Amino acid sequence: MLLGFFCLLFLSSVLYADGAFTYDSKGKRNPFIPLVTADGRLLKLQQSEQGKELSLTGIIYDKRGVSYAIVNGDVVGVGDRIGEYRVLKILEKKVIFIKDNQIIEFELE
Repeated sequence: MLLGFFCLLFLSSVLYADGAFTYDSKGKRNPFIPLVTADGRLLKLQQSEQGKELSLTGIIYDKRGVSYAIVNGDVVGVGDRIGEYRVLKILEKKVIFIKDNQIIEFELE
């Protein structure tokens, strides 16, 4: 009987705990982001260092198909992530990223 009381006390404290839970990734990848893109390419598991500037070195543009960009030495497509940046759109002369709901455009020099 006493053991049942303690179990009930423990469960009630767990179920009615105050405070919101926040997940700390500790620098690891988000487990809910798929590892393979829709077109079958494997995503890089290693994220860029925070605060590292993006370097756009090339664009493979196809106005009727899938375009790619070379960012920080990696080939990325629309929807891919480079650190905290997500590729939103790839145009002929620039790549548009989104980070924290802000649009950032990088033009190819």
